[in-house]
Amino acid sequence: MSNGGITNLSASAERPARTFSGYAMLLLLLVAIVVQVAAIASLFQHDGEGPPLAIAGVILAPVALLFILCGFYMLQPNQAASITLFGSYRGNDRKTGLRWVWPWEMRAKVSVRSNNFISERIKVNDLRGNPIEMAAQVVWRVVDTAQALFDVDDYKAFVAVQVEAGIRAIGSRYPYDDFEHLEVTLRGNHDQVGVELRQELNDRLVVAGISVDECGFTHLAYAQEIAGAMLRRQQAQAVVAARKTLVEGAVGMVEMALAMLSEKNVVELDDERRAAMVSNLMVVLCGERDTQPVVNTGSLYQ
Repeated sequence: MSNGGITNLSASAERPARTFSGYAMLLLLLVAIVVQVAAIASLFQHDGEGPPLAIAGVILAPVALLFILCGFYMLQPNQAASITLFGSYRGNDRKTGLRWVWPWEMRAKVSVRSNNFISERIKVNDLRGNPIEMAAQVVWRVVDTAQALFDVDDYKAFVAVQVEAGIRAIGSRYPYDDFEHLEVTLRGNHDQVGVELRQELNDRLVVAGISVDECGFTHLAYAQEIAGAMLRRQQAQAVVAARKTLVEGAVGMVEMALAMLSEKNVVELDDERRAAMVSNLMVVLCGERDTQPVVNTGSLYQ
């Protein structure tokens, strides 16, 4: 199965291992210590020529002590241990506290706690070919210790590489910005793109038994070589949009003024005077500076 360019060839899957409580084995360890002390005391009482059972206790008790001691290991909360026997995976232990396995079985501890990873700023070309800088913060954790240990060489390094690849894939899928808001963009649809980035990373990291709980962009900007030009473009687009809104509003106000003048018969204007009035109103409404009124002391036509 192919996920985000990663082919899942996993032959490992986490399963419970056969382990024992370390506290029960600790009790056996104490018994072995008592047996050894009793055997040594018995030999001293008989000047080194004690009964065969005491001699056997002196010889075998240290072997038992060493055998039991070599099998102990400790697991903290949100920690797991993968058990192997001569290179063969035997299972996984997630029970916390003092644990014990056969001394010839190897233990590899893996943290299943949440990890926080912040990527470096990387340069990506967006959908329109504009170079942009991106960085992301990812919260991930191991959900399958067998895959994390045996299906990838170094699962932490694997996370770092796949996070960068996921950011590049998402960054090239959308434009950085769209002033008309007709497209999904990296800057304008931050939450939506973040959800898609999380899905992309989960698809890429499933081969390593890793799940992404949360992710989001920590840096998103045009690259330095085009940042100035794109800023001027944004400013020009903003000015054009503002002018468009201003003109549309001014035209509506002029239409309303002329309609009310005609409706209430305040004044009758011919086409020439109507055009002059429209021109004056548009200048007043669209001008950036305050207008200076001119008082006409003559007739309407002078």
